[in-house]
Amino acid sequence: MSQDFYFLLMPGFSAIGFISAIEPLRVANRFRGELYRWHVLSADGGAVLASNGMSVNADGGAVLASNGMSVNADAALEPLKKGATLLVVAGFEPLKFITPTLEHWLRRLDKDGVTLGAIDTGSFVLAEAGLLDGHRLTLHWEAIDAFKESYPQLSVTQELFEIDRRRITSAGGTASIDLMLDLIAQAHGPQLAIQVSEQFVLGRIRPRKDHQRMEVATRYGISNKKLVQVIGEMEQHSEPPLTTLQLAESIKVTRRQLERLFRLHLNDTPSNFYLRLRLEKARQLLRQTDMSVLEVSIACGFESPSYFTRSYRARFARCPREDRRTAQA
Repeated sequence: MSQDFYFLLMPGFSAIGFISAIEPLRVANRFRGELYRWHVLSADGGAVLASNGMSVNADGGAVLASNGMSVNADAALEPLKKGATLLVVAGFEPLKFITPTLEHWLRRLDKDGVTLGAIDTGSFVLAEAGLLDGHRLTLHWEAIDAFKESYPQLSVTQELFEIDRRRITSAGGTASIDLMLDLIAQAHGPQLAIQVSEQFVLGRIRPRKDHQRMEVATRYGISNKKLVQVIGEMEQHSEPPLTTLQLAESIKVTRRQLERLFRLHLNDTPSNFYLRLRLEKARQLLRQTDMSVLEVSIACGFESPSYFTRSYRARFARCPREDRRTAQA
């Protein structure tokens, strides 16, 4: 029997996460017959605008047009049969379009035995409906800090994807391919998953524990192991931030040696580099949550709101509130 996948597209959804989930199913059918069927849903059954403006003729065959405006859904919120899988696909503003009707429908599906999942920031939608309690989950790395601030009780990982009982979550982007290859391997054997992956010219099938982001060394073009380690410490400790002396001690060097490493390899100081990391996190929280400016400043280790505002303006040429309004517009 064919397995049914339903994709609930939220306005502004990630097109690459959506397409990367459907394509492995299509290729699997090419090799083994009709193993999978897929259906596209929207909250009202109408067209849904993707974040990049791409148009998908969602008639069950996932046909892409070149430069259209929206996605046409097969249906609105409807009952799904037991054994089906629903994946919520979202983008930059996952909570903006949640309604009590949508939350009730998702909870009804859970009671009916439907497997629920999310792609990219779709995890926000499931979390808001109270459907991720007690489950491991993941989402796009850029939204993880905002998610943790909003749902501190949930268990978030930075894996490419998570499969925890009847909950499936993916970081989005090409991680959707890895998720689907894993599900194909579980259902129909690893050989089919390998065949499918080769059609996408993949060098290997990534396991779920692969990193979402490039390693620190690759992102910053550095090879010094102590410098890589200390940047990792900075990324993990934004509130409260560590002192330069604490950072130096964490890699067993003196403060002066640490400053020399940053000057030599990054042409910067440890404190200035650390400040930029915290300001980037602050910008993500401002754009992806409804936290107040004061709450964001505290979450990013700024004890003085005025210092936070001055530093933010110096970095982004706008004060925090102006930047938030610009992003929302």
